[in-house]
Amino acid sequence: MNAATGMDAAAEPGNLAGVRHIILILSGKGGVGKSTISTELALALRHAGKKVGILDVDLCGPSIPQMLRAQGRTVHQCDSGWVPVFVDQEQSVSLMSVGFLLEKPDQAVVWRGPKKNALIKQFVCDVAWGQLDYLIVDTPPGTSDEHMAAVDALRPYSPLGALLVTTPQAVSVGDVRRELTFCRKIGLRVIGIVENMSGFVCPHCSECTNIFSRGGGEELARHAGVPFLGSVPLDPQLTRSLEEGRDFIQEFPQSPAFPALFAIAQKILNETSSQGS
Repeated sequence: MNAATGMDAAAEPGNLAGVRHIILILSGKGGVGKSTISTELALALRHAGKKVGILDVDLCGPSIPQMLRAQGRTVHQCDSGWVPVFVDQEQSVSLMSVGFLLEKPDQAVVWRGPKKNALIKQFVCDVAWGQLDYLIVDTPPGTSDEHMAAVDALRPYSPLGALLVTTPQAVSVGDVRRELTFCRKIGLRVIGIVENMSGFVCPHCSECTNIFSRGGGEELARHAGVPFLGSVPLDPQLTRSLEEGRDFIQEFPQSPAFPALFAIAQKILNETSSQGS
């Protein structure tokens, strides 16, 4: 897995020029479901008629290829750089991930910061995304080198915004509060907060039990003065569809998680359309 030369060069004109909106999925905490939200938001936007790209910069845990049943696919070269992997026949969802560059699926990425930053910059500059309505950037937890590298590389391509993911527990909310501080320090606009794993939906009676409490994300959004986009419950159908690489939005419209995810996507559409795009 050798990084190509010229990663310090300026971005190729057009590689991101055709992208209308860029959304970073952030959280100060691991395991809150950033990749789940990234995947389902992309699918929901696709079913709304949008062309969507996903840039997976979680270099040590690239899980989105499996969630979209794209593992084992090959990244090809074109005149403009790397061609992202298309996950559907209509080529309405494209994906770039370090998972496509590993020789084996269980190979660990044991890199120091500078090499990670160089690959992220290459992903931003050298992937030929073409025309996209949305580019969703799935990030690792925290506020580390990868986040700074992604924001610095993407900043020239506006509008750029962040969607923050939390779970209801106070520990997770506290970490996301620090993520909000990070966004303010670097001048990154916060589109809103999503509370994931907000209750467990019984597959037999559909009753929702608040295993991890409820309302922490909404309270954080209110105190921070940013939009609260919605709460997504734990749902066995959603978990199974991600593990099997199925299209949850298309196949499980009766699932309790479906209206929450659909509503979040609709709020994103409304917010971005209000920017006059």
